[in-house]
Amino acid sequence: MLLGTAGGPFPAQGRNGIASAVAVGARTYLVDAGQAATHQLFRSGLPDDSVRGVFVTHLHSDHIADLYNLVWLNWAPQQPGETSPTVEVFGPGRASGLPDSGSDSPASTVNPENPTPGTVDYFTSSIAATAYDVNERMRDTERRDIREAFRAHDITVPEVGAGHAGPFAPPMEPWTVHSDEAVTVSAILVDHRPVYPAFAFRFDTAEGSVVFSGDTTRCDNVVRLARGADVLVHEVIDLDHYADQDMPPKKREHLRKSHTDVNEVGELAAAAGVRTLVLDHLVPADVTAVSDREWKRKAQQGFEGEVVVGRDPMEIAVGERMPPRR
Repeated sequence: MLLGTAGGPFPAQGRNGIASAVAVGARTYLVDAGQAATHQLFRSGLPDDSVRGVFVTHLHSDHIADLYNLVWLNWAPQQPGETSPTVEVFGPGRASGLPDSGSDSPASTVNPENPTPGTVDYFTSSIAATAYDVNERMRDTERRDIREAFRAHDITVPEVGAGHAGPFAPPMEPWTVHSDEAVTVSAILVDHRPVYPAFAFRFDTAEGSVVFSGDTTRCDNVVRLARGADVLVHEVIDLDHYADQDMPPKKREHLRKSHTDVNEVGELAAAAGVRTLVLDHLVPADVTAVSDREWKRKAQQGFEGEVVVGRDPMEIAVGERMPPRR
């Protein structure tokens, strides 16, 4: 289920922050947790206690704005004898460095002691910042220790020569980051320069398989990860929309190098051999900026399968035995 399909950190008409849910039987796994993800999860009808894992593609604000809220705001009191599932959170570890500012004057550095915190650092800092609320509620309502409600994991990247100075996503094979009775989750590096690391994720279940590209320019690693999958959920940007806009050259170049032009995503989906291509993290995010018909027309180029323009919320079937999309 697509909980939010907006690309970028700014609020947009008709779309919430980027977040998706993979429902497998009685279990739910989330991919990213952008603005309003907690609210959208509630609206979806998926039970709060069904969430078993959260997989973070990268640590940009629009992908983690609601990440701590998923744990903090759903941190329920326990009754005697009650056990709540622990949510496993997987995401990037500390980056090996920061990109150059690209200007003659050096950029300021926040938190110089640890300027590139990872997923574990994120949760440690968030709990520390909310310690009064957490400590007070544990005493007043007998809630369990919030540190028992989740386990954060920094994903270890195989040695393939990648790094913050590049290459960002050299050719490599996917590797498994999580496996349980319902799903196996694999990851691969993608090119969302200058961010490193940035991941795409694949979910393999008994019903079928779905791949989330995360934020990336057109990247052969996505093809490797998605090969033969039922559904590919891929980010897109309509560069044509910005062609005549007054935009600083550096920003225009950033958009071109770090996101996938909708005119190219169909060929990528065809190379991967997927059945269905779902457009997600749409830029521009405002639903009135580019029509669904135009998004679909451009994405269909070079691809004979089904193209779906993502909307909030949208349920998408995976595999032969699943009900149709609605």
